[in-house]
Amino acid sequence: MAQIHQFASIDSAAEIAEDVVVGPFCVIGPRATIGAGTILENNVTVCANVVIGENNHFHPGVVIGGEPQDLSYQGTETQTIVGNNNIFREGVTVNRASEKEDGITSVGDDCYIMACGHVAHDCKVGNHVVMANATLLGGHVHVHDHATLSGGVAVHHFTTIGSYSFVGGQRRVIHDVPPYMLADGNPARPRCINIVALKRNDFETDQISALADAHRMMYRAKVGMEHAREFLRANTQLLPCVENLLDFVQTQQSGRHGRGRDSRRAA
Repeated sequence: MAQIHQFASIDSAAEIAEDVVVGPFCVIGPRATIGAGTILENNVTVCANVVIGENNHFHPGVVIGGEPQDLSYQGTETQTIVGNNNIFREGVTVNRASEKEDGITSVGDDCYIMACGHVAHDCKVGNHVVMANATLLGGHVHVHDHATLSGGVAVHHFTTIGSYSFVGGQRRVIHDVPPYMLADGNPARPRCINIVALKRNDFETDQISALADAHRMMYRAKVGMEHAREFLRANTQLLPCVENLLDFVQTQQSGRHGRGRDSRRAA
């Protein structure tokens, strides 16, 4: 049986698994679904049309599924979907989607979003993502699996953060961050490969070496995409992870202002 504090307010149209813990002064709106093993500490708000998976932990002051902060929003019943095994620390906000894409703001599995973080409307946050304190995602941002954003990072809308990347603290991110890269500076730019994440996630030595050479050719020597691809192929370094990096950068260059997904905004 769910453990629901007497001072919690739960809409009759909400669906809550039997072992969910709901603390005092929590508010759960209509058509919200909360999966097994999830804990809502005090003063957590889950708005309408939110789907939450299993074993999530929401600390005080979290708001999930609030209306998008978009002046064009007309009250459509869009959604927020949260996966499994996530931790949302104090004061985190995740807004539901606007009508401009698929109508879903999503957070995947095994993410850790620290205090005062913000996930705006239409964002897609992947799996194993870490967002440190006061990191802010603008609307329509995509954060791929295993990315880490340090404290106080502000990400421009329609930006993409690639897998296994790292963004340094208090950085302004106005360009896509390619996978496997460590981005720093203001605005943030790729400085080197994110070797710590690569080693922690069991990348092989040849993969790390190939990614380092790819970074050197694109961002140091600046030989151009096709020359870099041919050089890496000739040296048997065109591994799947390197192909992923090159494809990402090529897509990034096709967009406006270093953001490949800006074409979606124009549409």
